[in-house]
Amino acid sequence: MSGEMIDDTTGGYEQIRYEVAEQVLTITLNRPERLNAFTRQMAEELIDAFDRADSDDEVRAVVLTGAGRGYCAGADLRSGGATFDYAEGAAHRDHGGQVSLRIFESTKPVIVAFNGPAVGIGVTMTLPADVRLASTEARFGLVFARRGIVMEAASSWFLPRLVGISRALEWANTGRIFDADEALAGGLVRSVHPPEELLPAAYAIAREIAENTAPVSVALNRQMLWRMLGADHPMTAHVLDSRAVQSRGTSEDAKEGVTSFLEKRPARFPDRVSADMPDFYPWWPAMPFRPLNPG
Repeated sequence: MSGEMIDDTTGGYEQIRYEVAEQVLTITLNRPERLNAFTRQMAEELIDAFDRADSDDEVRAVVLTGAGRGYCAGADLRSGGATFDYAEGAAHRDHGGQVSLRIFESTKPVIVAFNGPAVGIGVTMTLPADVRLASTEARFGLVFARRGIVMEAASSWFLPRLVGISRALEWANTGRIFDADEALAGGLVRSVHPPEELLPAAYAIAREIAENTAPVSVALNRQMLWRMLGADHPMTAHVLDSRAVQSRGTSEDAKEGVTSFLEKRPARFPDRVSADMPDFYPWWPAMPFRPLNPG
């Protein structure tokens, strides 16, 4: 992307890079020597980066990608057979799940650019994103059963909602590696691009959002769509839609949106996520973590 970068090339992090230009934040997984293998530190840095993005009204969209030739090779396995050996009797929280839940809660849309292999958590952390694009070099694998573990990062909730239960079961239970074309056919990614065209395509979507939409409306749409997936009747959506349209309809954004359309000029939406979310947001109760077998 062109334009002056805000922050330095890492944004103060060690295992990710945080760069803002033209209202688009690029978060880059940055352990290329390990194919960006996932660690607890990376998880903590990602969560902090999304907290930071949500608090910055200059960030209108987030692009998530990887450094080097891979997106994320999955969990770092340098601990060998003890990699997933979590102590029994104590409540354990999956670090990948904490990342995916944080992305789920994001007020900024998230676009993933799979620049190379994405395996295990490299796939599942991205499922709460809004849009996923892949390079022709990308490969995917939900390899958990081949490592003697199970799906994580809340992917048993997200994956079947994205690709359907039959496809999710096939990919999870075989644990096989599949290519970008199969990911496209299955609905995991939106489009497949030559490597040199991947990030430009991701940034084009990000800029479309940043330049043309009201940030508060985008934040609300994001949560309305995700949370209605669990509703048991369309009346639930109708009640929420009615309240949201009523709130937004009296906003300065709505006035600007209509006026700019009539005047045939780009809109300049004044409302900001940091200060102008409606009083009914959030409309859902906080969901605490309650372990199945508390220690």
